[in-house]
Amino acid sequence: MRILLTSALAMTLAAMAWHAQAADPERGRSLAGQCRTCHGLNGIAKIPIAPHLAGENRIYIETQLKAFRSGKRQHEMMSVIAKDLSDEEISHLAAWYESIEITATMPE
Repeated sequence: MRILLTSALAMTLAAMAWHAQAADPERGRSLAGQCRTCHGLNGIAKIPIAPHLAGENRIYIETQLKAFRSGKRQHEMMSVIAKDLSDEEISHLAAWYESIEITATMPE
C-alpha cells in the first residue's frame, strides 16, 4: 500500500511539474488582450463587477475558465469568451495572471 501511495504521489508531482512548465505566461499575456476590457491586461479589473485576476492562483483560474467553457458555471460574457479556449490557452492565461505580483499596504 505504501509503495502504491508513493508511486501515486510521484506521478501527481511529475504531472504538476510538467503542467507548470507547459504554461507560458508570455503566451498568456498575448491571449489576455481579449480579457482586458473587463479584467485589464494587467489583471486589475476595469469594471466594478469583474474580479481582479492579477496574482490569482493558476489552478483557480484554470478551474473557473474550464467551468465557464463546459457550462458548469454560467455568465453571459464569460461563457461566450471561454467556450473557444483550448486547455493550453487556458493554462497560458492562468500562468500570465498568476505571474503578476501584487503588493498590499496595510493601513497603520
